[in-house]
Amino acid sequence: MKDYIIVTDSTIDLTDEMAKELGILVLPMTFTIDGKEYKNYLDGREIGLEEFYQKMVNGSTPKTAQLNVNYIMEHAKPVLDKNLDVLYISFSSGLSGSFNAVRLASEQLMLDYPDAKIEIVDSLCASGGEGLLVWMAVQKKNSGATLEENKEYLENLKLHVKHSFTVADLEYLKRGGRIKATAAFAAKLLNIKPVLHVDNEGHLVALSKKHGRRAALNATCENALVGLETKANFITIVSHADALEDALYCKDYIEKKYAEMHFDSKVVITPIGPVIGAHSGPGTIAVFTISDKRE
Repeated sequence: MKDYIIVTDSTIDLTDEMAKELGILVLPMTFTIDGKEYKNYLDGREIGLEEFYQKMVNGSTPKTAQLNVNYIMEHAKPVLDKNLDVLYISFSSGLSGSFNAVRLASEQLMLDYPDAKIEIVDSLCASGGEGLLVWMAVQKKNSGATLEENKEYLENLKLHVKHSFTVADLEYLKRGGRIKATAAFAAKLLNIKPVLHVDNEGHLVALSKKHGRRAALNATCENALVGLETKANFITIVSHADALEDALYCKDYIEKKYAEMHFDSKVVITPIGPVIGAHSGPGTIAVFTISDKRE
């Protein structure tokens, strides 16, 4: 049986150290800010996250781009040349066209590598949610699962990856067309902070509105714990966009809740990278868990 490698894109928002420990191949997506194009490497080699988010605070508007077919093929060929099969876990098709680009690239690659297997999973996840799905895939692979078994496992698991997050300023979601300008203006005027999630189609959906940052953080954590799948073995991911203090608050909040529940799940903090952060903005806090259902 041939071995396979798990490939994904940089919207997983895991740390570079985590990606290396997992042994995955991460394709950096691209973004443009202040007229200059960068690749979203997890180690931030082209631009640091603090600098990126400061540019946004200063008024710069980043633009993101989906993966293109040739770029995907360029990175996949060295893997296939090593006689490895590929399990590709893609950014949600509900938020990007990258999944379709991966599908088209796969069709082209199979013409050149007819004996290879390339399986693609539309994660219907974003940021640390996609990262959590990738983490689970690696654990499954390490337990001895074949490529086909792992894909089936992920297809059944992905709609149990719960996304719970809040943003500091709706202005950035407004710029990206995610909400209306009038809603963003009213929220800022009334100090309303939304709590959002990703639905079963991989789209952003508002869950509730809270007055003030602390109330929104608490609601984000509480929502992440609703319907928790306590039989699953997973890490809990708290991701932040240049808001470490708030991420630490949420980590502490969740760890205390887990202690009360006698539930064992390591809570890790990861940064939200530029591709996701370009749309959610600095100050975003997100918590990712495995639940009985996403809602």
